[in-house]
Amino acid sequence: MLNAPTAAPSPLKRAAAARLPTRFGEFTMLAYKAGDDSEEHVAVVKGDVADRDVLLRIHSECLTGDIFGSLRCDCGEQLALALQRIAEEGAGVVIYMRGHEGRGIGITQKLRAYALQDQGLDTVDANLALGLPVDSRRFDAAAAILRDLGVRSVRLMSNNPMKMLALQQQGIAVSQREVHEVAPTADSGAYLNTKRDRLGHWLGGGAPKSAETETLDAA
Repeated sequence: MLNAPTAAPSPLKRAAAARLPTRFGEFTMLAYKAGDDSEEHVAVVKGDVADRDVLLRIHSECLTGDIFGSLRCDCGEQLALALQRIAEEGAGVVIYMRGHEGRGIGITQKLRAYALQDQGLDTVDANLALGLPVDSRRFDAAAAILRDLGVRSVRLMSNNPMKMLALQQQGIAVSQREVHEVAPTADSGAYLNTKRDRLGHWLGGGAPKSAETETLDAA
């Protein structure tokens, strides 16, 4: 479930920007920060994205997958794939959401959840066994970044319907959902199956029966 904001957050402000050469090509990285939020989110941008329908990946911070190459999830590979796809198209945005580790529980609790998963619980039940929400992430900051960049609408590279719904609730037009799957590993297969079966992710064959098309009404 999406968390309803309890109070109006402080405006997100662009704090810095710099050229970012990568193995996928050259991008611009922009840092954003709100006055009441200790987290600094970033946007990695290629090309002219203002007033356009652009490729977008909203990527939740994953220290284990993004930095250390963990095979327990598909996060690091999804991030790399998004940068590659944007580089090939010549324009697009990756928004990297800090504070989203473990669907919002933080690295310490995430490791505790991993230990429970090694004892047989799935990723949902492990969070619940720790007395934690299954998913506490918010995406209003991502929507604010897109408005600052002047993006008109997005083609969302995601298998998570919650991200799509969150953007739409924030007034961001999603013209299309782009399939963004990577091959499972021996360590990630059960985790991905749980995301599909219990969290409704579109994995392993496309959207669920309730989603007859991946092209959305952006009006």
